Amino acid sequence: MNIVMIIPTGIGCEIGGHCGDGQVAARLLGQCCDTLVLHPNVVNASDLNEMPHNSLYVEGSQLDMFLQGKTYLQKVHSNKILVVVNKADYQSINAVSAARISLGINAEILELKTPLKMFAKFENQIATGDVEGWEELVEQVLPLEFDALAIATPITVDKDTMTKYFETGGVNPVGGVEAKASKLIARKIGKPVAHGPVDYALNELKEIVDPRIAVETITENFIHCILKGLHKAPRLNAKKGLSIDDIDCMVSPYGCFGPPHEACLKAGIPIIVVKENRSVLNIPEHDKFIYVENYLEAAGLIMAMRAGIEPSTIRRPIPPTVVRK
Repeated sequence: MNIVMIIPTGIGCEIGGHCGDGQVAARLLGQCCDTLVLHPNVVNASDLNEMPHNSLYVEGSQLDMFLQGKTYLQKVHSNKILVVVNKADYQSINAVSAARISLGINAEILELKTPLKMFAKFENQIATGDVEGWEELVEQVLPLEFDALAIATPITVDKDTMTKYFETGGVNPVGGVEAKASKLIARKIGKPVAHGPVDYALNELKEIVDPRIAVETITENFIHCILKGLHKAPRLNAKKGLSIDDIDCMVSPYGCFGPPHEACLKAGIPIIVVKENRSVLNIPEHDKFIYVENYLEAAGLIMAMRAGIEPSTIRRPIPPTVVRK
């Protein structure tokens, strides 16, 4: 049993739309399958990343390619990680050194010749942003030997916006521009990519916050989670590895529809939608989706599928058998 779990970033999902608050649901679903394919937003959480041992950490646009049948996912024991920074200061060096010691990763830091600039903003309640210098980044790293790319750079975001987010919650302001930058760069280099912000936390904030964003208040550097994810992130392979034909179902939040859903519908892969995990989008229900109330119910449904049990035979009363004449 192999499943895909998505929680799109920047659309205010109740679970997984903040900072690492999708990890527990991922760990639950990971117990229900042989392989759990997910993207960084599901498990990234500053210094924390508790993704299941059987999960595959795949950048969003590359996950789209996988579901569209354009690539295989090749499992690896470890990757050589290149960490690109605008400035190799004490913060980034210490963060990478800590990950090397605690995770045993092979990583080195590269200072960018042209700084990567990221500007977070909102458009129609959705977090997005602008990215400058990404083409120069691609040009600088392409000749180098590495397996996965970690990007540790600042994100420019209005202080009032950040303060409001920490005080009242809502849509994470920086997730959208991070996804945009990762997508632009991953498409060009064809390798695992993830971004973690530096110089981002409100260090002067001394308040108790929503548990879903608490991890953002306890660190200066937000890259340990991506280094853990990229450590064993699968490589894209044109000929071998896990394929779309190996996927049994996809689990999605409620109120979102995009390339992963389109690809799964085309491939005939069941899509389980969790109602409790609503986004801020008002996308109508789809008649081919399977709707459940929460991730506990989703896990039960997946276990029934894995056991070859028709879910309706577990419920009471059992619907009568229909005889076609």
